[in-house]
Parts: sequence; C-alpha cells; structure tokens
Amino acid sequence: MSIEEITPREALRRQRAGARLVDVREQHERELGMADGATGIALGELDARIAGAAPEAGDELLLICQSGARSLQGAQRLQALGYHRLASVVGGTSRWQAEGLPMAAPAAHVDLDFHERYARHLRLPEVGVEGQRRLERAHVMMVGAGGLGSPAAYYLIAAGVGRLRIVDDDVVDRSNLQRQILHTDARIGHAKVASAAAALSALNPRARIEPVAERVTSANVEALLEGVDVVIDGADNFPVRYLVNDACVKLGKPLVYGAVHRFEGQTSVFDTGGRRGEAPCYRCLFPEPPPPEAAPNCSEAGVLGVLPGVIGLLQATETLKLLLGIGEPLRGRLLHFDALAMRFRETRLAADPDCPLCAPGRAFPGYIDYAAFCAGGS
Repeated sequence: MSIEEITPREALRRQRAGARLVDVREQHERELGMADGATGIALGELDARIAGAAPEAGDELLLICQSGARSLQGAQRLQALGYHRLASVVGGTSRWQAEGLPMAAPAAHVDLDFHERYARHLRLPEVGVEGQRRLERAHVMMVGAGGLGSPAAYYLIAAGVGRLRIVDDDVVDRSNLQRQILHTDARIGHAKVASAAAALSALNPRARIEPVAERVTSANVEALLEGVDVVIDGADNFPVRYLVNDACVKLGKPLVYGAVHRFEGQTSVFDTGGRRGEAPCYRCLFPEPPPPEAAPNCSEAGVLGVLPGVIGLLQATETLKLLLGIGEPLRGRLLHFDALAMRFRETRLAADPDCPLCAPGRAFPGYIDYAAFCAGGS
C-alpha cells in the first residue's frame, strides 16, 4: 500500500487533532529548529525507538524530514512494522518553515554557522559532527602557494580544516594567474602567502591561516612542522621536496605528494610514521633526483593550466581522508594522471629496504646540502 503524502498545513491540522508528528532528521539537523511539537527520532533509530513514541500500531504518525525523501522512507519502514495510519510531509521542514508554520526555536547551544556551513558534511555518516570537529582541530602545512597549493588550500579551508600554515617566499607574478587560482591580477607583486591568506579568509573566516613568507630550509623546517598533522607538498623544486620528505620521515608526519609536468601529473601519500619497512617515502620512489634537463620546471616546459587543479584536488582529498581516518589513502600507491588521454593509472610502490632514510632501524642521517644533491653533488 502506498504512503499518503500531505502538505505541511494538512500535517499541522492533523497534529492539532491528535496525530503525532515525528522528525526523522539527524540530531544536528533538528538542533537548528523543528516543527513545533514534533518528536525527534533519527531515521536510523526509527525501528528501535518508535514503540516508545507510538506503542499502538493504529496510532496516526506523520513523518517529516528536511525535504520529504527520508520521511517517505521512514513511513515505508514503519509500514513494514505494522503501522498503518501513516503519512509523509511533502517538502519537509524546509516547506513547513517557508509557509510560516510554527517552529520550535533552535537549541540554545547550537553554532548556526557551523551547522549551516558544513551541512553537507554533517549528513555523511563517515564525517558527521565528530568528524567535522576533528577537521576544525586539524593543523595542515602547505609547502607552496602556487599551482598545487591553490586548489588544495581552497578545498581544505572550504571543508573546514581549522589551521593552515602556508610557506612560500615568492610573490605573485602575472604568469602565475593561468593556474594559481588563489591569486588575482590586483595582487600582482604581493607576497603569495599574503594573497593566499586574503582569499582563504574571505572564503571561511572560521579558519586560521598562518602565512609564512619564508623559504623552507634545513634551519627552519622542523619549527615549521611543529604541531602539524599533515604536510602537503606543493613545491616546485627538488631540493625542497627532498628536504620536506626527510623532515617528515624524521618527525613521523604524513606527506601528501603532488607534481605536474606539461599535461601529466602524479600524487601519492608518503607516511612512514609507525610503518617503516611497509610504507615508502619519497626517497624510495626517487633515490636520486633526475638531471635538470630531464625535469624542467613549469616556466621552462609549460603546463596546462587546469592540470595543477586536478592534482591539487587529489592532494586535498587525500589530506581529508588522513585527517578523518576514512577510506584508503594512497600509501604505497602512485596515481598518475594523463590529461590529454583523460586517463588515470596506478603504480604500486614498495618501501626500499635499503632506503638511506626510512629503512627499519636506520637512524636519521641528518640534513644535507639539498641544492648540491639535486645538482648532482654529494
């Protein structure tokens, strides 16, 4: 038998005549306000808790959610349990409120900005309120505010990462604007970290942006990594890549790697903390840097403007997974992207048992002259 669907005004009329209105949204949604007089029971708890609210199968129950879909599902579940006087409110709480029908006030303690801003995250069981609070407590470091850092930073701040430390000693150049979307024409000549902070603070004022207009060096890298949960590699040169990798291995910080070249990009997660001998580091993949002529930078070889966007978004995705503890991060896997073919492929990476940095039981060898190392020196 099909479920009757009624308007909010008809639901209010029946409620006043003795029917019970049941709000099947999640608690964090109900805290923002409910139809006046409704009983809150989340859809996932309906089977177990409905008997407490309506002990008789003949009780008239009107189900309401946000828009009408979950309430219809709930009514169908109750029908299978033997309830037969059921209806679903079309348009849900959104329509109820739009029509000016009586509403219970939001809970006194509720953070309206938090609930409204992250509403789509809060509806994901894998995130929810607890996961979103975890993101707000998280501290991420971004090396580079350029092509990779721009999209990654935008989405991490939009997603609710609470603190983002951005380290870059460069200034905005007109040639950056083709792909470095944090910056604008009006900010040409400004420090990239200041430009990034302005854009990201405007997007989400809840976040704390820490601009550091410095080059990452052996002398400051550990201070920059202090208190950081995840590091994102958006560097555009090999000396910084090797330095940041080495520091992350020493300090046990997960490193989300990304790189682009012309029409191709790649990303991975190097996370040896507690996984030595199992998870590789950057040096396991690249024991030695390629010669400069084999790996020209973007200014020399060019790069498709959207390519860093794709790779930067993948880096942001991996960072959120690490912070939330969900899914399968790219540990031990290198993901390649070919924009011209529109094709992804994956390469399995094994930890190098002879890695000079992350091999089990190997002491940290100390920082080196990375510029000389990448130039082919000792």
